[in-house]
Parts: sequence; structure tokens; C-alpha cells
Amino acid sequence: MREKILVIQTAFLGDAVLTLPMLEKISGKFPGSEIHVIAIPSTEEVFRISPFCTKVIVMDKREKHKSIFALYKFSKLIRSEKYTRIYSPHRSFRTSLLVLLSGVKETVGFDNASMSFVYKKKIRYNISFHEVQRDLELIGIDTEKDGWKVLPTVKIPADIEVHVEKLIDGLGENCLIAVAPGSVWATKVYPSEYYIEVIKNLTGKGNFVFLIGGKNEEQLCVEIEKKAGANIKSFAGKLSVQESISLLRKCRLLISNDSAPTHLAMCAGIPVITLYCSTVPAFGFYPYNPFSKHLSYDDLKCKPCGIHGYDKCPIGTFECGWKLLPQNVIDCVESLNI
Repeated sequence: MREKILVIQTAFLGDAVLTLPMLEKISGKFPGSEIHVIAIPSTEEVFRISPFCTKVIVMDKREKHKSIFALYKFSKLIRSEKYTRIYSPHRSFRTSLLVLLSGVKETVGFDNASMSFVYKKKIRYNISFHEVQRDLELIGIDTEKDGWKVLPTVKIPADIEVHVEKLIDGLGENCLIAVAPGSVWATKVYPSEYYIEVIKNLTGKGNFVFLIGGKNEEQLCVEIEKKAGANIKSFAGKLSVQESISLLRKCRLLISNDSAPTHLAMCAGIPVITLYCSTVPAFGFYPYNPFSKHLSYDDLKCKPCGIHGYDKCPIGTFECGWKLLPQNVIDCVESLNI
């Protein structure tokens, strides 16, 4: 029987990227199957460039599908698809309610999901695992035995690659390095003064630096660009997800906060140095591709203060950021010998 499988992932961009290895393994587990993904508007692009995703269904949970009535109407669309099974790495109440309304018999979710009783099969959410490892366990893969470090795979259209080539034409004849200095969460953002010091060190050694990020990080990147001197250009707010990955493929390194660009660098196949301020690698969102590293100042009683971060430091000191010195980052870059 040909399977028609639905994956529900309506979390942030980074979580979406880390779901890609799961899609690949589902495809291998059920050859010839259709794999559909429910995504939010800001992440649908990730799944559209996955070679293992057959169809993307967009759920706008903040606007169009926000109300319970709208969710009920959306569930009727899901029922009409007649899926044979559902895998849901997302654990929200809304997701579980959608699963309940889907009419699908074979459903798998995590044991700590909201209303986990709706799932026919519940898999333990192991907090000591990497997110990719957790997602692979969800689909029945023994990651302790078979491994879990499957790199996210995407296929960038040729016209996107050509467009990005034109954007950077003549900008960087030396070593290209990308820096992603922003985040949705303020306590995940490494101090801009420190980023400027790191960037000046990089450009002083003949490197050209690109700044990347979303629209909400554009102003931060413009300020860093102004203060960091020559051989730097900001593309924050100007690139799609596909274009960002394409740009990263042309770089030799990314330096990023604990945020989505870390995972985009893995898609691009380049090393990334991830800087952890209020969060920690142990949450399971660290880079695992070859040569990538992460830095974190952990000798603090207040760290970690939350899994996502906050709009401001809860105790007002932000020592987790200030005590991770620029020289620590510079030394880490030099250790890569790029």
C-alpha cells in the first residue's frame, strides 16, 4: 500500500530546518510515499525546497487559522486528503486538536505534547537528545544504534544561485565569511560591540564579511555595518531563505547566535560557530556538521534562564553575553584554519 503521510511542524524556522532529516528518513522508510507537511507562512519555503516533501500546506495560525472555528474548517481539508498516518514533532494544543480532528488512525507524537492522549502512539521526548535525534526517534528509528547525524538537504533552483552570484559579484575576492548577529529573542543576541570587534579582526586579515538576518534584524545589521569599517555588507532583510542558503554556500564560515542561521549553514554545508548567550547547547539545537563548533559561557547560576530566551535579561546583567569575550570567538575562528 502506498502511504500518504502528513508531518506537522508549525514552529520557528530553525525547527523547520531540523525537521528535514526526518522527511528524508520517512521517504526511505516508506519508498514511493507522498509526504505532506503543514508549515507556517514563514517556513513553507524550507519545505518547498526539500527533495523529500511532496506538498506543503500552509497554516497561518496567527491570522487566517487563528480561531478554533478556522482550525475546524482547516481540519476538514486535512480529512479530505485521507492520510494513512501523521507524525507530529510539534507539541502544541492546536496541533494535537488538529490531529484529533483529522480522522487519521495511525498518529505519532511526543509524550509531552499538549493533549498527548490523542496520539495512537507516543514517543518519549528525550531532553538529552539533539532535536534531529528526537525527531528520528519519533518515526521509529533507533538513533543509538543507527546514528542520527543526518544533514538537512535542500535543492536550490538554478535561477536563485545565479541571482545571488550577481548580488555579490565583485564584493568579495578574498575569503567570504557570513555573520548572523540577530535573533527573535534579545537574550540570545551576542553584544553588537563584540560582533564589531570580531568582524574588524576578520576583515583586518583580508576577509570579506556578509551580514545576514531577517527583516526585524535589518537595523541591527545596518548599525554594525556602519561601525565595522570596510569589507562588510549587510543583506539582512533582503534575502529569502533560499537566497540565504545560496549565499552561505559561497562562504567559508558562518558566525551566528543560537538561531535559525546556524541550521541554514548546515544546509549550505559550511562550518558554523554558534554563540550561546542565555541558552545552552544541551537543549539540542547545536550544529553537528563537520568542523562546526559552539561557544558558551556556562559558569553562571542564572544560565540557562529559558529554552527560547527573553526580550531582556531577567536579572539585568546579561553576563552570559558579556562574559563570552570577542577573543574567545576570534580564537575559535583561528582554530578552524579556514
